[in-house]
Amino acid sequence: MRRCAWPLLRLPARAGLALRHGGAAASRLRPVASAASSSAAGGDGGSRAPDTSLFVPVPLKPVGDAAEEDVGAELTRPLDKGEVLKNLNKFYKRKEIQRLGAENGLDARLFHQAFISFRKYIMESSSVSADLHIILNDICCGAGHVDDLFPFFLRHAKQIFPMLDCMDDLRKISDLRLPPNWYPDARAIQRKIIFHAGPTNSGKTHHAIQRFLSAKSGIYCGPLKLLAHEIFQKSNDANVPCDLVTGEERVYANEDARPAPHIACTIEMCSTNTPYEVAVIDEIQMIRDPARGWAWTRALLGLCAEEIHVCGEPAAIDLVTELMYTTGEEVEVRNYKRLTPLTVLDYALESLDNLRPGDCVVCFSKNDIYSVSRQIEARGLECAVIYGSLPPGTKLEQAKKFNDPNDPCKILVATDAIGMGLNLCIKRIIFNSIVKPTVNEKGEKEIDSITTSQALQIAGRAGRYGSSFKQGEVTAMHREDLAQLKEILREPVPPVKAAGLHPTPEQIEMFAYHLPDATLSNLIDIFVSLSQVDGLYFVCNIDDFKFLADMIQHIPLNLRSRYVFCTAPLNRKEPFVCTTLLKFARQFSRNEPLTFTWLCRHTKWPLAAPKNIKELVHLEAVHDVFDLYLWLSYRFMDMFPDAAQVRDIQKKLDDIIQVGVSNITKLIRASQTGAAPGTAEVMSEDFPLSRPGRDSRAVSDRHAAKSMEALSVAVEGPGERRGRSLRAYRSAAKQDDLKSHGRGSLANRLLQEGLLTQEMLRQLESEWQDQHRNGRYGLGSKRDDSSKETRKKKK
Repeated sequence: MRRCAWPLLRLPARAGLALRHGGAAASRLRPVASAASSSAAGGDGGSRAPDTSLFVPVPLKPVGDAAEEDVGAELTRPLDKGEVLKNLNKFYKRKEIQRLGAENGLDARLFHQAFISFRKYIMESSSVSADLHIILNDICCGAGHVDDLFPFFLRHAKQIFPMLDCMDDLRKISDLRLPPNWYPDARAIQRKIIFHAGPTNSGKTHHAIQRFLSAKSGIYCGPLKLLAHEIFQKSNDANVPCDLVTGEERVYANEDARPAPHIACTIEMCSTNTPYEVAVIDEIQMIRDPARGWAWTRALLGLCAEEIHVCGEPAAIDLVTELMYTTGEEVEVRNYKRLTPLTVLDYALESLDNLRPGDCVVCFSKNDIYSVSRQIEARGLECAVIYGSLPPGTKLEQAKKFNDPNDPCKILVATDAIGMGLNLCIKRIIFNSIVKPTVNEKGEKEIDSITTSQALQIAGRAGRYGSSFKQGEVTAMHREDLAQLKEILREPVPPVKAAGLHPTPEQIEMFAYHLPDATLSNLIDIFVSLSQVDGLYFVCNIDDFKFLADMIQHIPLNLRSRYVFCTAPLNRKEPFVCTTLLKFARQFSRNEPLTFTWLCRHTKWPLAAPKNIKELVHLEAVHDVFDLYLWLSYRFMDMFPDAAQVRDIQKKLDDIIQVGVSNITKLIRASQTGAAPGTAEVMSEDFPLSRPGRDSRAVSDRHAAKSMEALSVAVEGPGERRGRSLRAYRSAAKQDDLKSHGRGSLANRLLQEGLLTQEMLRQLESEWQDQHRNGRYGLGSKRDDSSKETRKKKK
């Protein structure tokens, strides 16, 4: 493209003549513009147009008074800026100029932005280049035409939008249509692919692991640290030396830290360069996961193993077969059936009074966990609690407590975290709700009924083979949910249609080479916008990556380090963890090691046992901070040097959290007595706890009804909270809004119990008034109708 553009820049008068007179001169010019246009559009005729809203202009400062002499003024005369402005505006309105701009990659948006910058540069500069000065002077004197400005305008546009000059290269870098070619080592060998397909508790993974243990070398790739740790222990117990590799650490089986021939790892940590005899990829259906699917794609296409044993749902068979067809490898499918029967009961639980030993109540929010566990213990029963944000050690301890036949704890309250990674002796699964908050492909929050795949994964935990229960049972807490649950479980699991992909650090580095002034977040946006994938793949959601990239953008880091920090596994809804990452990055940029002493000072270690829910949630966040430190220490050992000490205090913190979870009902009561003002903020979550129908619906974070619902849950007593239909939920939300506005008994009670502050109440009241004025709850429309009727009567 540069070769095509330079003749235009060197011969401005000829370009102007071509535009004005057409004919042969115009025809000679058009191929030049067309060549530039084809470069901007990419070599592939089928490539889509880029999303130019992502193109951020590079600021170009006007020339100041301190610049070199104004040669143009000496050769001609000083410019009349008023006349220059008039001619620049004429230039902008010319249809021929807009057309030529489009042929050179400037759509309407870019053309407008480039012109504004071009005009500002000329008007605010004390002097411009001699050739531009002469052209402007000729135009103002009537000796030239405004079209003669186009080469200078195009040069300016490419300076502020450097991607215009390298669009073809950017398209090639972001071409994701042949992922198998990214792994030449795997393509150099002929691999045997064996798909172990079956439901939960069918023994499919067991058969794959047996082959893994009998091999000379092998790698197990699982979705969770708990699963990797289980295989690590199982292998070493079977006298098969096996190392453990997770994002935070590598544990060697050999005392001399010599790598073992077998490795159990989380799937993101698998090596695509090391040869193995056998590889096991567990839960292959997660290849469709919007956030993590790329890791399964990478393992499936890139592992250098003679045998690849893939375990998962039958719904992924067709996709895996198609992917392997593109690599020239055949897939052998081995089907398995469930080892113990699973029965869907014809009656709902109805009441927690009907609980039996071996029951597991499955909830989809922490608020439900808190509410249900409190109600169970109010009935004199002891329960174990497992949810996603608990440390792995605490989950294992709670599972051990529930599984122990000599422990009085016979009931389990858990989220869908029990779906994989834990061996539990469950007789009956009880769905407290069949709706779950999710994030769709666009990163939007939704509430929808659980999928068939999710329902089967959770329900399948009942009646595990080898446990004391030879048969599993499934039901719902509420009668109105049971029929829908049966329908969900009867439906076939939809096939997995596409595999996830994610830009690699090398691809982003090449992008940055071409666009050195773009931010990392903007680079990722442009990459995804230009990326091309075929029907077997999709680009994973990158919102978390962009969130972290924007958060640390102001910190001076090299691109590779910045990329690593942005891939850190953390929950962006935890402010304390995000703040800590920011401090880590800032100190890292100053080349100051993050020591154990510094971390203890930041986290205020040592920490005491929690006295309420808010303190428990904070301890979980501190545990995540320790995880983050260990994760970074694995990648920057010299800057995070005290991993061993941090690992020691993390184990102590795990024990402290276990004590808190064991006394969770006491913590809930302490939170409700006002011992911890502001606890309501911790108790509330991102989603209301309603039970709507199956149609998905976007959830607004600012909806006042959601806030009141979450707050009211925190003060409900045993047996008060029952499942409600969508209509009942909306009705209750309106009533709560009216109460909060009028400062009725609910508001007073929340204030007295420390769950609501005056500031929060004022904010809720302000939100309610805004919604009332906008007619959000239907009140505004009624008021308008009544006012119209009044005016009619007066007339």
